[in-house]
Amino acid sequence: MTLAILTGGTGGAKLVEGLSHEAAPEELAIICNTGDDVVLHGLHISPDLDTIAYTLAGIVDKEKGWGVAGDTFSALELLGKYGEENWFKLGDRDLARHIARTRMLREGATLAEATARLSAALGISSQLLPMSNDRVETRVKTPEGEISFQEYFVKRRWAVDVSGVVYKDAEKSRPAPGVMDWIHGAAAVIVCPSNPVTSIGPILSVPGIRKALKGTRKPVIAVSPIIAGAPVAGPTDKLMAAVGVEPSVFGVAKNYADFLDILVLAPEDRNWRTRIEAVGVQTVEQPIRMNDLEDKRRLARELLALL
Repeated sequence: MTLAILTGGTGGAKLVEGLSHEAAPEELAIICNTGDDVVLHGLHISPDLDTIAYTLAGIVDKEKGWGVAGDTFSALELLGKYGEENWFKLGDRDLARHIARTRMLREGATLAEATARLSAALGISSQLLPMSNDRVETRVKTPEGEISFQEYFVKRRWAVDVSGVVYKDAEKSRPAPGVMDWIHGAAAVIVCPSNPVTSIGPILSVPGIRKALKGTRKPVIAVSPIIAGAPVAGPTDKLMAAVGVEPSVFGVAKNYADFLDILVLAPEDRNWRTRIEAVGVQTVEQPIRMNDLEDKRRLARELLALL
């Protein structure tokens, strides 16, 4: 069964890992958020693409949920001694991927082409796709002005007030090759339990993607990133509120209601089901917290059973 998966962040990577064990990896097309991409030390870094790649290759640091297992940070420490900024944690093994990607991009490869080559090198058989080859930058509005998502999330540790989020240059972007084909041609689309604003939002901001999701006749299923009224991880609720979306499981459903068929929510949120179904989204109640591989695989099996 072919699946198009929209993802970003560590929550999305957890579900992707489960699906990769329960479905044929070559039948998965994983469409990744690249609004978080950043250039540091002259290197093009794609955090969400890299987390998914490391996860599929079996080398992700499971404790952190990102980076390469067993990595060291000697280069980063020395950069700090040279007076360079080192707030973004780039591991020594991780650097190899960023160096290779940057060289490919400088030699004329698109981000999708570079991603395909890097995936092949790690033996990944799933299709790993950036949402676009064009630069779309997630910018966070704060009292001090706009800052990049990475500065907000990593450097400032999401401790500043947020008054809005914008996807810079989204209107000029186009879906990467293969993205639309998979959305139209897959047996189903799965939206991971990722931040609706800064992980899924940038993907939906690329012209044509949201329209394709609305137009597909195949089921579109999302997993809630909120359990018992609180985000599973990170500032999901703060960012939802900042863009005028109710920070609740209902807010997630309403935000996706124009294209979403089914929302899978936690038993703790069953009281929201009537309100969600009133906006035209079916609900399914399942344990969705993913603490270990068995949790991830169980949730993946439940999603596949819905199809």
